[in-house]
Amino acid sequence: MSLNNINLADYTYKLPEERIANFPLEKRDESKLLVFQNEQITHHHFKDVVDFLTPNDTLFFNDTKVIPARLYFHKETGALIEIFLLNPISPVEVYLAMTVEKQCTWACAIGNLRRLKEGDSLSKMLEVGDALLTLKVTLIDYEKQIVRFEWEGVPLTFAELLVLLGQTPLPPYIRRDVEESDKENYQTVYAKNQGAVAAPTAGLHFTDEVLARLQKQGVKLDYLTLHVAGGTFQPIRHDKIEDHPMHAEQMIISKQNVENLISSNKIVAVGTTSMRTLESLYWYGVKLMTIPEATFQIKKLMPYKYQTDTLPSKKEAFQEVLNYMTRNQLDKISGETEIMIVPSYPFQVCDALITNFHLSGTTLILLVAAFIGEGWKEIYAQALANEYRFLSFGDSSLLFRKKE
Repeated sequence: MSLNNINLADYTYKLPEERIANFPLEKRDESKLLVFQNEQITHHHFKDVVDFLTPNDTLFFNDTKVIPARLYFHKETGALIEIFLLNPISPVEVYLAMTVEKQCTWACAIGNLRRLKEGDSLSKMLEVGDALLTLKVTLIDYEKQIVRFEWEGVPLTFAELLVLLGQTPLPPYIRRDVEESDKENYQTVYAKNQGAVAAPTAGLHFTDEVLARLQKQGVKLDYLTLHVAGGTFQPIRHDKIEDHPMHAEQMIISKQNVENLISSNKIVAVGTTSMRTLESLYWYGVKLMTIPEATFQIKKLMPYKYQTDTLPSKKEAFQEVLNYMTRNQLDKISGETEIMIVPSYPFQVCDALITNFHLSGTTLILLVAAFIGEGWKEIYAQALANEYRFLSFGDSSLLFRKKE
């Protein structure tokens, strides 16, 4: 398969500033829902999503939990330095980086970087109960913006430290100050595993009531984890799509996830992050067919190196993963994916996608276009014409893939 025919100009649209939702609706499931099914577009409210799903469907949610990833410090000169956490370097596993108690290292995006030089340290003292915590932050690699965090005085995990120190990492296109309500609003109701620096926003529309109605109807619900990294907001700046860097994101898959994938008839991904995880798991099964103890790492262009008529079925690929977990006595596996899903991608797993409306000219728009084809243009045109709210706090869509 070739990516040479992708013209990025074909995946852009004009989004008026006033259509970007800066705040969520008071009631999450009152957001609008555009449904694209059988090449037809209809308009609803999100709470109606239950009407389009059946007991044959399994919804896969991303249960990652957003961390307070935006930190502010002042130099002795008074200069304000912003440190935005991107992904952990040491320890590299997100779940370990969240639980360390004295030191960790992260790749970051640093605001006002020019005011720092390699080796510079920033410090802050925090009162924690009756004790005093001292935090030291050192820039150990200027070019890669790698920062070491060291703290002492109070035995806190890094996750607990962030709660005291950090702010909710609202996306850059939301141009307002962070509010206390964002701690809850920029989090799904089922968020569990700490480590994301951006929310899996398709899930923000679900309420406990909607989840209960889905279960009552017999729709199966399952939860996996992909820790969303800062690269999700990165615009495409390369003429050739294959040159765009896809930052690796960490995933955690349970044995129950794999068993449910094998037994499911129709698979609905709640969000692009769930879709990336499910499709990546398929390609891991493909790897295991030739390398029985292969590492769970999916490079961005791996799917484009195969002839589609030689690929195993999704159940065959997932059975390989299940066999790997069984023989290694694993209840969970963790891995990394850089997978790039753009037009010509050979979808193997997902039958439908619940997702928000995304920024123009991004990998997320390319993913939607890959999933439903040229119909994405009419979907976005109708969403604009019907005054849908866009981006993270905006409205939603349920997109059914056209069967070949």
